[in-house]
Amino acid sequence: MNRRMTRSASVVALALTAALTMAGCSSAASDSKTDEAAASSVTITDNHGEIEVPVNPERVVVLDNHAFETLSEWDVPLVAAPKDVMGSVWPNYTDDEAVANVGNHREPNLEAIVAASPDLIIGGYRFGDYYDDLVKQNPQAKVIELAPREGEDIFTELKRESTILGQIFDHEEEAAALNTDLDEAIAGAKQAYDGKSTVMAVNTSAGKIGYLAPGIGRAVGPIFGALDLKPALEVDGASDDHMGDDISVEAIAASNPDWIVALDRDASFAVDEREEGSKPAAELITNSEALKNVTAVTEDNIVILDSNFYLTEDIQAYTDLFNQLKAAFAG
Repeated sequence: MNRRMTRSASVVALALTAALTMAGCSSAASDSKTDEAAASSVTITDNHGEIEVPVNPERVVVLDNHAFETLSEWDVPLVAAPKDVMGSVWPNYTDDEAVANVGNHREPNLEAIVAASPDLIIGGYRFGDYYDDLVKQNPQAKVIELAPREGEDIFTELKRESTILGQIFDHEEEAAALNTDLDEAIAGAKQAYDGKSTVMAVNTSAGKIGYLAPGIGRAVGPIFGALDLKPALEVDGASDDHMGDDISVEAIAASNPDWIVALDRDASFAVDEREEGSKPAAELITNSEALKNVTAVTEDNIVILDSNFYLTEDIQAYTDLFNQLKAAFAG
């Protein structure tokens, strides 16, 4: 082979090598873009089925009160929220004029959501009736619902919600920690309970004491099953109404509970002063003439939920409640 042929062969080989190298780089770049695209979304299962949602969406609307505390802890900004049912719990959202006010679930301002041009809407809970409207009015957004589903264990559902939020907002480790904290709080309270003391759950509002049924009563009802608490009173046909059932204080007194766990519904809205007729739960219970000889009152076995519990009812609120019960039972 002469020198010219050798040189030509070398040129061809170099060209082929360069082409293969460029092809390899192009393929690697393509794979990188594919991986990046895959990482920018995640498939989750919400209350309606599987749905692909963006990871770390830029414009987020949240209507489900169960999610506010978690997203606030993770510094997730919002473009709209129902400020009228958020009290003063999350001032980073409610005091921010850049966060549009959706109002409340009775007369929501759905137009404010449309105007906010969200990428993701977390609906549900009090706003569950508006799911179809949200989907129809916001075709550019993914609409999901993660609130505890009816008939399911509420604590499993709360952990499910935090897990999914962790996937969406890239805080999976923090979400796992929230779930662990709840499990440990439940285990601690269950261990501290003596297994025989009777417990009564009540709701106080507008100067009245309502009965919260074990298992189904708003907010407090689920703790009975979680801790195997012994109910002081079980009423046929009891409801899960947020105001509690209208049971006379005499009936409560007759059941003579060893413990009373009370949800002060008015406390969440008593920022400056209470409405006329409204009194703090502890005052209402301890000053009741009918309840003055009840064991829970005479032994000061009264547990009052956090003043904002009615608004939150999230995984953090229940974790705190179980730790509160643990301390009370152990005390």
